[in-house]
Amino acid sequence: MLKINQKYINSVVKKALLEDLYPKGDLTTNLLLSKNKVIKAKIIAKQNGIISGLDFCKTAFKLIDKKVIFNKKINDGKKVKKNKVIAEIKGKTKNILIAERTALNFLNHSSGVSTLTNKFVKKVGKKTKICCTRKTIPNLRLLEKYAVQKGGGFNHRFNLSDEILIKENHIISDKSLKNLLIKALKTKKIVTVEVENITQLKQILGYKFKRILFDNMSLKLLRKCLKLCKSRYETEYSGNANLKNISQISQTGVNRISVGSITHSSQSFDTTLLI
Repeated sequence: MLKINQKYINSVVKKALLEDLYPKGDLTTNLLLSKNKVIKAKIIAKQNGIISGLDFCKTAFKLIDKKVIFNKKINDGKKVKKNKVIAEIKGKTKNILIAERTALNFLNHSSGVSTLTNKFVKKVGKKTKICCTRKTIPNLRLLEKYAVQKGGGFNHRFNLSDEILIKENHIISDKSLKNLLIKALKTKKIVTVEVENITQLKQILGYKFKRILFDNMSLKLLRKCLKLCKSRYETEYSGNANLKNISQISQTGVNRISVGSITHSSQSFDTTLLI
C-alpha cells in the first residue's frame, strides 16, 4: 500500500495555500471582529462515498496554525454516509476560515477519486484489478494514485522510469515491434507491450516478458487474443472502459483493466465545513 510522507504533503499543500493567499492574504476574514475567537467546526459529508486525503486536509489547517486541533472521525479508505461527520476542528476563527477551501479541495478531490474507483471495483469483483493510468493532474499524481488504492484499485506505473511500456507511437517511430521488444528485454526491466490486433500479438508471443496490454479492442477480438496467450502473460485491457461496460470486459478473463477516467474525470466529493 502506498504511503505518502509528510514532507511531500507539506510541499504540495504549501503551494496550494500560497495560490489562495498571495499576495495579500484573506481580505474578508481580516474584517471579522471575532477572528481571534477559538471556535469548533465540523467537516460533514453531503453524499455517500469513500473518504481519502485527510492528511492533506489536516495539513492545510496545521500550516496556517500549528495550534489548530484536527480530529479525524473516519480513516482514509472507509465508507462514509451522507450527513456523517468526517472531522472536527478547533482553533481560531481566522485560521479555520483561511485554510477551509484549500483543505476541502484536497479532501474532496481525493475522496472523489476513491469513490469512483470503488464503483468500478464493485462492478468487477476480485478476479480483475482496476488500475489507474498516468492521466493525472500535474503535481497531484501521488495523491491520486493513493486515492485509487484507498478506493480498492491498483496503480499502473507511477512515471516513465518505473518500467518499459511499448505503445503505438513507439512502434510507429521504431518501425519494428519485434526489434523494439528485443532491445527492451536486454534492459532487465519490467516490460509491457501494447498490441492492437492479432498480427502484432503473434509477433511477440514466445518472448519472455511480464504483460500484454490490449488496446481498444472489441470484446470478440480480446477473447481471441487471450486464448492465444494461454496464461503465459499478465493481461490488461485499455480503452474506453466505463461503468456500463466494465463488467463485460472483466468477464473475458483479462487480469487488469486500466481506467483513465478514475483520475482525470472523477467528480469532486461533496463536503461542507460548518462552524
